[in-house]
Amino acid sequence: MATRSAPRPDFARMQEQLQRQFQNLDPKDPSLWPILPRVLLCLFIAAAVAVFLWFFKLSEYEEELTAERTTEQTLREDYQKKLVKAVSLDMLKKQREQVQQYVTQLEKQLPSKAEMSALLSDINQAGLGRSLQFELFRPGQVVVKDYYAELPIAIRVTGRYHDIGAFAADVANLSRIVTLNNIALAPASKEGAGNLAMEATARTFRYLDPEEIQAQKAATQDKKKAGAK
Repeated sequence: MATRSAPRPDFARMQEQLQRQFQNLDPKDPSLWPILPRVLLCLFIAAAVAVFLWFFKLSEYEEELTAERTTEQTLREDYQKKLVKAVSLDMLKKQREQVQQYVTQLEKQLPSKAEMSALLSDINQAGLGRSLQFELFRPGQVVVKDYYAELPIAIRVTGRYHDIGAFAADVANLSRIVTLNNIALAPASKEGAGNLAMEATARTFRYLDPEEIQAQKAATQDKKKAGAK
């Protein structure tokens, strides 16, 4: 008995039917289009929307990524700085202790108000001990700072060059802090042949008395109040 073969699909006819669905399409009313063009149109619109959203969101993500990278770099630098400080913490503590000891040592070299007369006498004796003649030794107005008081002393001495140098060294080696500023050397008068005259301002420093400290605090508070007004 002979068997019937399955009918072969007519591809030419199918292609013709598909082409007919894309003919005479009204672009103003896609709802009247055949099923295949409508489906393709919906797929195209969905793909376009997806691509648009993808690139729109991608740009936002790119900006966020750039901002996060900048933040990361800042955090890395901050971490490295803190790491260096943490590693050198012990050394910084030792340096702080050394500075505190040095400051304490300097504070001990500051005389009190009652000791200033003795310090002025020491400066005078340092010059006389080097055979210098004091033509001027005039303490000036006390300048009160935040934590100490400064006393300038205008001096003029005459003597030989080496004696004046030795006097400057003696002043530097006093137990209290004394500095020589604005030093000027010039030949002495004609009568003192070979001698020099040195003019300078010696500055010495002392502690503030409790009353002076209170006065400083009160003056600071008054300035703040005046500035606030």
